[in-house]
Amino acid sequence: MPDSSPSRPRVAIIGGGPAGLIAAETLLAHGADVELFDAMPSVGRKFLLAGVGGMNITHSEPRAPFLARYGQREAELTPIIDAFDATALRDWAHGLGIATFVGSSGKVFPTGMKAAPLLRAWLTRLRDAGLHIHVRHRWLGWDADGGLRFATPDGDCVRHADAVLLALGGGSWAKLGSDGKWLPLLQDRGVAVAPLQPSNCGFDAQWSAHFQEKFAGSALKNVAITFRDACDQALTRRGECVVSAHGIEGNLVYAFSAAIRDEINAHGSATILLDLAPDRDPARLLAELQRGRGAASLANHLRKQCGIDGVRAGLLRELLDKDSFTDMARLAAAIKALPLTLHAARPLDEAISSAGGVRFDAVDTQLMLRALPGVFVAGEMLDWEAPTGGYLLTACFASGRAAAQGVLEWLATPR
Repeated sequence: MPDSSPSRPRVAIIGGGPAGLIAAETLLAHGADVELFDAMPSVGRKFLLAGVGGMNITHSEPRAPFLARYGQREAELTPIIDAFDATALRDWAHGLGIATFVGSSGKVFPTGMKAAPLLRAWLTRLRDAGLHIHVRHRWLGWDADGGLRFATPDGDCVRHADAVLLALGGGSWAKLGSDGKWLPLLQDRGVAVAPLQPSNCGFDAQWSAHFQEKFAGSALKNVAITFRDACDQALTRRGECVVSAHGIEGNLVYAFSAAIRDEINAHGSATILLDLAPDRDPARLLAELQRGRGAASLANHLRKQCGIDGVRAGLLRELLDKDSFTDMARLAAAIKALPLTLHAARPLDEAISSAGGVRFDAVDTQLMLRALPGVFVAGEMLDWEAPTGGYLLTACFASGRAAAQGVLEWLATPR
C-alpha cells in the first residue's frame, strides 16, 4: 500500500457501493488520502445486480413529487438531495462518458441500460485519482485504541484513520454484502438504530394449495391496487405485479410496501383492493355481466364480456364465496375492488432494499454519529426508504457525497 502523506488527512471508507464510492470521489477531489474497504471480492456488487434488468440511476420527476417519495424522511433527505439531485447525478454520469436518457416512465437510464460500463469507468477514474481499494476485508468494529478491525483471508488486521465513513448498506441481499451485521457494532457504541425491515418487498397471502399450484408465477398486468394507509387516505396505483407461491410481489406491490408493512406490524394483517379491470368503469362492467349468456358457462361469459380469465378469474374463485357468482352486482363490485388480505412481508433477504438503520437523531447535520465523533454514515445504513425507480440510488449517491463533505468540514475544524 502506498504511504500516506503526513500532510494529507487519512480517511477510511467501509463499504464499496454507490454511497461509499461517491464519498471516496468527493474526498479525493479535496486532497484526502482515502482507503476503501469491502467485505466482498469486488466492489459494487449490488449495484451491478440492480442493473441486470435495466439500470435506472434516477428519475426525471419534478422536485416536489420526487422528494415526497421519501415519505417520513422527506424533511431529513431534502437538503441532502437538493445538493446532489437527479440533474447533478446525470451530469456526473455524463462526466464518466456515460450518456443517459429518460424512459417512457420517467426513469433515467444510462445508454446501454447496464451498470457495468458505468462502474468500470468510475473505478478507473477513482484508482487514477489515488483510491486504495481493499476487498475481502470484513469490518469487525474497533479495537481498544480506536483502530478499525478487519477480518481478511490473511488474518485479522487493524487500520487507523483520521476519520471514518461507513457505507455498509442495509440488510437486504446478504450474499452481495448488505447483511446488516454492522448494527450491533454501532449499538454497542451507543448509536441509536431502528430495526432493519424489508422494503420494496413481496407479501404473504394464504393461498389454497390448488390456487398456488395452478397460478404461482402468473403475471397480473394492467391492474390497479388501492390501499388505505394509517391516515385512512386511499392510495391507488396502476401497473403490474406477480402472484407468487407465497402471495404477491412485483413493482406495483413494492410501491405500497412501506404502508402495507407498517399496517401488518400494527394490526397483524393488511388488506389491499385489486381492480382487475381498471379500463372498465363500474357501470359498464355491470352491464357486460348482466348481458344474457345463454348456454355459455360463467367462466366463458367473464372472458368474452369482461376479459377476465386465467389468474384474474382464479383470484375471483379464490377470494369470493359462491354466492358472489350468482349476484352480478356483487361480482362486478368484486372485480373492481377485490379484497386480498396480506399477513406478512417476505423475509428481509428477499427484499430489494431495507428500512431501518441508524436513526437520523443519532447523526448531526453533517451525517456524523453524535456518539462517535469522526465517524460518518451514508446510504442505506441510515433509517430511510424509497420506492424503486431511481429514488434509492439517488439518495445513496447524495448521502454519500453529503457525508464526505461532512468529513472534510470536520477535519478542517480545529479541535
